[in-house]
Amino acid sequence: MPLYKSQQLKIYNSLSGEKEVFTPIHEGNVGMYVCGPTVYSNVHLGNLRTFMSFDVIFRYFQHLDYKVRYVRNITDVGHIVDDVDEGEDKIAKKARLEQLEPMEVVQRYTVDFHEILSAFNFLPPSIEPTATGHIIEQIEIIKKIIDAGIGYEANGSVYFDVVKFNETNHYGRLSGRNIEEMLANTRDLDGQSDKRNPQDFALWKKAEPQHIMRWPSPWSDGFPGWHLECTAMSTKYLGNHFDIHGGGMDLKFPHHECEIAQNEACTGQTPVNYWLHANMLTLNGKKMAKSTGNNILPREILTGENTILSKAFSASVTRFFMLQAHYRSILDFSDDAIVAAEKGYKRLMEAMSSLESITAAAQSTLNIAEWKQLCYDAMNDDFNTPILIAQLFEGVRFVNVLKEGKESLTAEDLKIFTTAMNGFVFEVLGLEDEKISDGNNDKLEGTVNLLIEMRKQARENKNFALSDQIRDQLLALGIQLKDGKEGTTFSL
Repeated sequence: MPLYKSQQLKIYNSLSGEKEVFTPIHEGNVGMYVCGPTVYSNVHLGNLRTFMSFDVIFRYFQHLDYKVRYVRNITDVGHIVDDVDEGEDKIAKKARLEQLEPMEVVQRYTVDFHEILSAFNFLPPSIEPTATGHIIEQIEIIKKIIDAGIGYEANGSVYFDVVKFNETNHYGRLSGRNIEEMLANTRDLDGQSDKRNPQDFALWKKAEPQHIMRWPSPWSDGFPGWHLECTAMSTKYLGNHFDIHGGGMDLKFPHHECEIAQNEACTGQTPVNYWLHANMLTLNGKKMAKSTGNNILPREILTGENTILSKAFSASVTRFFMLQAHYRSILDFSDDAIVAAEKGYKRLMEAMSSLESITAAAQSTLNIAEWKQLCYDAMNDDFNTPILIAQLFEGVRFVNVLKEGKESLTAEDLKIFTTAMNGFVFEVLGLEDEKISDGNNDKLEGTVNLLIEMRKQARENKNFALSDQIRDQLLALGIQLKDGKEGTTFSL
């Protein structure tokens, strides 16, 4: 029996503002679309957090034995700077500044995006379509919206008539906005715009002569509007009606609101059952911004080449830090916070290593079934990773008392416990045990074990000063000795 049949998952739906029991459109299958990056610069830490949230959600659906089609796009057409309908395309602007072809810019930062996500142990999506690869589909959607009387052409550009759409639908339902209030709070058109209403948004923009990225269409040589690509790609690969659409909180309006409007105008039905939005990341209590210097890139965390942190931190430590907060909560990144996270991560990995040395007993004195279900309860409550991590540290406590012989587990319960710990730590949370993995690992272990033996002899000879010196100097190098019933072990 698939695991999802025994676990009731609840998801916070931004559309309703409530947690709802997840019921897929097709039993055993999940269709999920997540807005990907606009590849005109290096992926920043806030992006990483958003994509990490959906990586864990993807992992948990797979863990529950769902068959998941996870679609995450690459925006390689670019957005207009500041995400409005007038101005310069972000990718084209970068290409002009760096004297490159736009597709060189796209390639450079797509490669960077993939390298960073791979370093942080992200699973690749099922499909990763590009906006430029779906221009034809976007043009066809525009034709349907025009035929429905919701789109209109003006001087070679095509716009979505929000007021007309709102006569029969509700524009603003996702973000909780009222179209009349939006219109009342927007300045009047200055007479130079082709739009009928201030809230109308571009479906297709006629390219000015200097505009580099352009494609032929029935209306002009131009380029698609920002919102259109996600409508085209999500419906192509997941159908007109699918389970989950996700992205950062900043995309709720106008991007996702416009997506809903385009879908409803084109197909006559609401596109998505569950809208999920990940919250923002701050740095030292302030918004991250390159202009103020309050900014750090994921790669700079790994290398330590930054002015924010006291040292370099590994990808798994950074991942563990981020997952200590719920994906809908604001998370503040700081040196103190990630140092504390590193200590917790090491405790967890030490316990995972110790699991292998625990031996079974004739009876169980710990309730493993109850603990395991509490882990599922955490993830079933809108993917609550901080509560799951708290339960995993209860598992760490179990490991320690089992090692000390204060508690015991039967062979069957020990297998269940070990499988569950490994499943949640490595499979669901996507953490990795970052022991030294190069050829020096055996040499280090041999050297430390030699020192442990020398320390043992010193203690037997009652030379406690030498014994303590060995222990303390190893600790100063980041190697901690632990004395137990089975002898002395060490951890990094």
